[in-house]
Amino acid sequence: MSDKKLSTDSYKGVRDFYPADMAVQKYIFETWTKTAESFGFERYDASILEPADLYKAKGAENEELVNEQTYTFTDRGGREVTLRPEMTPTVARMIAGKQRELALPLRWYSIPNLFRYERPQKGRLREHWQFNCDIFGGDEITADIELIALAYQTMINFGVNPQKFIIKINHRTFLRELLRKNGSNDIISATRVIDRMDKLPVEEFKELLKEVVPENNVEKFYTELNQADKSLIDSVDTNLSLMRVIDGLRELGIETAFSPSLARGFDYYTGTIFEVFEVDQGGNPTGRAMLGGGRYDNLTMMFSNEPVSGIGFGMGDVTLRDFLEENNLIPERVRSTTATVTVIPETIEQNLPAEKIASEIRQAGISVATDIGSQKTDKKKARASDRGTKFIIVIGETEITSGIITVKNLKTSEEKSGTPSELTDFIKQNTSVN
Repeated sequence: MSDKKLSTDSYKGVRDFYPADMAVQKYIFETWTKTAESFGFERYDASILEPADLYKAKGAENEELVNEQTYTFTDRGGREVTLRPEMTPTVARMIAGKQRELALPLRWYSIPNLFRYERPQKGRLREHWQFNCDIFGGDEITADIELIALAYQTMINFGVNPQKFIIKINHRTFLRELLRKNGSNDIISATRVIDRMDKLPVEEFKELLKEVVPENNVEKFYTELNQADKSLIDSVDTNLSLMRVIDGLRELGIETAFSPSLARGFDYYTGTIFEVFEVDQGGNPTGRAMLGGGRYDNLTMMFSNEPVSGIGFGMGDVTLRDFLEENNLIPERVRSTTATVTVIPETIEQNLPAEKIASEIRQAGISVATDIGSQKTDKKKARASDRGTKFIIVIGETEITSGIITVKNLKTSEEKSGTPSELTDFIKQNTSVN
């Protein structure tokens, strides 16, 4: 047997979740869940394993994902499988499988665990969880408005001031028409170039534009990509669908920013596209997108000749947590993973009687831990206080014999004695004000 010790490091690009980390993740997941369900969305899920063909079937447009970013392997039965890198193909498969049984429109959400083999960097890891919300079969722009309103409310429910973020919005048809007016019909290549606009120096970006529009139109096209006013929409968007979405959101009290350069690099988008960006103190986008999504009207075409329309967005937990931490938006109560009450036996022999008392209090819906360590009582008290427990109960021979215990509120030092069942109201009342 080798004497070499194994590393305590986790696999590169993934995270270990200690109890304090799990408490924050639980808060994020619960806030996502509460927000989605307040809009009437229903939760779905599937296995993290999918047949590799599900991603290969999309062809050249998915080549980078399949060849460079997926975790794909052959199982013991000789089948090629992939750890899911995104949820859209999975939900498309699920809807196509029961398309005739499902009553459209559907409002579905999920919080899948996703895997991509990418270079780990701030805000992006090889494994993360993502909040996905989609409306399927909602062809009217009201679905677009509702979905963006849900994205907005998600930020609000995390305590984010509306002045701290901006919703950028565009439309693929608008972008296609703008390109056509500038001498290009290659929207797939163009959107991939435009998606890099804010990531490159101006002159370098203009050089790239020469690949998708005639050189003599580059300056005009670049100017239009930076022209965020209604007159540009009116000149291109003949059915005014983009303005109807913007105006509809304004009626709900939600302001958006028309952004001609917003492209969203995914090829399957067909209509409204949007992203939520953090802004600095001057109100300018920082470049950090909190979530993004758009409309896609050919969801099930890989599986069926009957397309189902959809509009959805995704929000990753890595970027969100970074943002919440940096802006002090994680409530202190969330970080506490300690039980409300800690029962402290004075000796090891009193551990079991202490467990019985803890069990009785627990029946009232109060979280209780028993310190069964061998340390002295004073050290146990200090440890309970350091961990953030609100109440302690010390158990010795007197308490075991009499059946009367004393609970101490560590914040106020107030004490109350009685039977375990008599003390539950005191604990609950004092918990609500602590």
